[in-house]
Amino acid sequence: MFVVSSHHTYEKLTAITSRENVMADECLEDHTYTRLGGKADFYVTPETYKEVQEIVKVSLAEDIPFTLLGNGSNLIIKDGGIRGIVLNLGKLTTISTDGTRLVAQSGARIIDASQKALSCSLTGLEFACGIPGSVGGALFMNAGAYGGEIKDVLESTKVVDREGSLLTLAAEDLDLEYRSSNIPDKGYIVLEATFSMKKGAYVDIKAIMDDLTFKRESKQPLEYPSCGSVFKRPPGYFAGKLIQDSDLQGKQIGGAQVSLKHAGFIINLNGASATEYINLIHFVQDTVKKKFGVNLEREVKIIGEESPG
Repeated sequence: MFVVSSHHTYEKLTAITSRENVMADECLEDHTYTRLGGKADFYVTPETYKEVQEIVKVSLAEDIPFTLLGNGSNLIIKDGGIRGIVLNLGKLTTISTDGTRLVAQSGARIIDASQKALSCSLTGLEFACGIPGSVGGALFMNAGAYGGEIKDVLESTKVVDREGSLLTLAAEDLDLEYRSSNIPDKGYIVLEATFSMKKGAYVDIKAIMDDLTFKRESKQPLEYPSCGSVFKRPPGYFAGKLIQDSDLQGKQIGGAQVSLKHAGFIINLNGASATEYINLIHFVQDTVKKKFGVNLEREVKIIGEESPG
């Protein structure tokens, strides 16, 4: 069993990257949009692809549990936290263009990638202008909004596999489908993505992005911590309308509440615990199932351990 705050593990990790990039016993609620979650034994923020590879190899050789954490926008971490190494690529944020190609490192925000595309009059990423996740997270779940999704524009990606090898994969190698990919099953760590764009008119691209931003800000409860849209869209239905028609808006368990502004969102209204948040998700699923016979499948990912207390 992995020993929490092992000095040996700390020395191994700091031999790969700087001590400033390795934090022991780090509170994870500071690293998620929901402001939920316990502590990580080690929270590591590498600055190069080589460091990522070496950290994966140490995890494998030392049999240390390993978890990749994006920017925490579509994630709930349980109150007991995460054992072993939590890897965050938030320091890999470079975005560049080459003609009609846009290359973004995985730690960059997909919103920033869409803004870079706009500045270069490249069209194709307008749909992502309001998605709060990282580029890596966007590939992980084939993120989408307003009729667009990552699979529409992704050309290729660089990843590290479970053995620490660096691979370049074509978009079709990722089995991108509605809000899913094979990235979690394969254990890939996305390092960067190359998007194939088209030249467009700056004013037209900006007009689309401004319209989508207005729709998002007017309809979504952005003033509260949340994990975004909690549920996938069930075939033939809208999750938010099913929840609304189940009279669940405003339903609260502890500090977690079904948003009054958008029923598809659950917000951290007042110091919610992860357990309260998760219990409210289950309550919504059970209620909608009983009322309409529809299974609401989670879009948000839940990881970590239960609180020992």
